[in-house]
Amino acid sequence: MLSLEKIAGAVQRLKGVALNTPLVNNVNLSEQYGANVLLKREDLQPVRSYKIRGAYNKICSLPQEVVSKGVVCASAGNHAQGVAYTCNKLQIPGKIFMPVTTPKQKLTQVKMFGKSYIEVLLTGDTFDDCYVEALKYCKEHQLSFIPPFDDEEVIAGQATVAVEILEAYNEPIDYVFVPVGGGGLAAGVLSYFKQKSPHTKIIGVEPEGAASLSASLQKGENTTLCDIDKFVDGAAVKRVGELNFSICKDLIDHVTTVHEGKVCTTILRLYNEEAIVVEPAGALAISALENYREEIKGKTVVCIVSGSNNDITRTEEIKERSLLYEGLKHYFVVRFAQRAGALKEFVSEVLGPDDDITYFEYSKKNSREKGPAVVGIELKSRHDFEELTHRLSTKGINYEYLNNKPDIMNSLL
Repeated sequence: MLSLEKIAGAVQRLKGVALNTPLVNNVNLSEQYGANVLLKREDLQPVRSYKIRGAYNKICSLPQEVVSKGVVCASAGNHAQGVAYTCNKLQIPGKIFMPVTTPKQKLTQVKMFGKSYIEVLLTGDTFDDCYVEALKYCKEHQLSFIPPFDDEEVIAGQATVAVEILEAYNEPIDYVFVPVGGGGLAAGVLSYFKQKSPHTKIIGVEPEGAASLSASLQKGENTTLCDIDKFVDGAAVKRVGELNFSICKDLIDHVTTVHEGKVCTTILRLYNEEAIVVEPAGALAISALENYREEIKGKTVVCIVSGSNNDITRTEEIKERSLLYEGLKHYFVVRFAQRAGALKEFVSEVLGPDDDITYFEYSKKNSREKGPAVVGIELKSRHDFEELTHRLSTKGINYEYLNNKPDIMNSLL
């Protein structure tokens, strides 16, 4: 783990740069889980994520003659914003490598924070792809690479989140839930808490579709995932950092995963109930509370809200994923009889009073007796699904259920 002296150095460097973000009790979550739930609001940083801490600390730790030549980074978004902000503040040139799949909102933010001091280069589909290209560029142009997570100074910067938590709360903290992508934040939080508050359990939280730390801990060695779900873009990493893994494997109390659909439900509820805007990675820690419902009762729990760089154009996708996860939206291929009134009968005799058709794509084939249609139905309660399928069968409707066939569903919708 990192020394307290190294973390203290990061605290000094970040004064006047990173905000000492609030640690606030959340009434709704506390009541829901019967615990004292506190949110560490890193979404309120100038760059809307904790990443400013590690990026600024790393760059400021380099010799001036090295920094003045310029820096390079690879990022899915938040680290890029931290580096861009630092380049602008220190007036040094920066090259930012980002995946082609990066949400437009994050690209816009990076350019806004870096202004004329940075250039964004889009390459590859994942963070890992652009990471390779960024390292190649550094070697060719003799520039310094600013790692997003696998570096002592970056980890020390992220560890200042833990410093602020313990400074803000004088009572014992039982649990801290930490989102995990490359593992820099987790390694930093572990390094500080295990020395200053060793009784606190640190829970790492990964998206189910990109659980690289979980896989690595299970195998006993740092492991690269072949394929990942890139939806939780701030934490969708195929392989955690080597240094981060060495710290986490010895110190972390437990790692859990959260389904991407559950993350979407959390995003929507935070917005609707708390007026808090979070990105998918920022919702990970709160989403994991359900996995520990019994264990955290009566305890003091901190969830790190890591970022709020959410693209508004993703709202429909977030809603869709949430409805599918909650069992409120279902897709079918329905083969309607090629006769007048078939659709009317489906609506009046198959759909329940609270069921709603939200998607309908009909392909009539004159040479066939039945015309297939892809139908999306939204339910008021997940318990209505059994009655819906019962009516489909009772009415002799020829159908195929698609929710459990994601490859087919994705090709149709």
